[in-house]
Amino acid sequence: MKFEAVKIKKPEEINFILAQSHFIKTVEDVYEALVEAVPGIKFGLAFCEASGPRKIRTSGTDEEMVKLAVDNARRVGCGHSLFVFLKNTFPVNVLNRIKNISEVVNIFCATANPTEVVVAETKQGRGILGVVDGGSPKGVEKKEEVRERKELLRKFGYKL
Repeated sequence: MKFEAVKIKKPEEINFILAQSHFIKTVEDVYEALVEAVPGIKFGLAFCEASGPRKIRTSGTDEEMVKLAVDNARRVGCGHSLFVFLKNTFPVNVLNRIKNISEVVNIFCATANPTEVVVAETKQGRGILGVVDGGSPKGVEKKEEVRERKELLRKFGYKL
């Protein structure tokens, strides 16, 4: 067995969700969930089949985001992996919708951080073991940092 850390390649400001799903119907169901959740959403998705023709199935509302999803799906190369790249929204706005899709098995991450996907390769194929999402903690927030965090949430419109 071989192990590899595959870096996700994307612009710094772009958020993405990496999930595991089990059925070709995923592409249409995720598309519908995203467009219903956020009017005017810009996204691209790529789903890697694990059997049959084993194609990377794609959809989206933004060609740049679809290309990012496909490029990263190719590089990670794991069956039943689902990549969703988001341009004008945050994962928090769509994550529960994706989690509630019956064929979605697992969410590995939802982030804009630099990310590495930890992959195992056997004779059968490749599988995702987990992700490294961002960096390790540098300390515990202080009172001023708590205030700044709360201000940021209000700036984004998530709190009153």
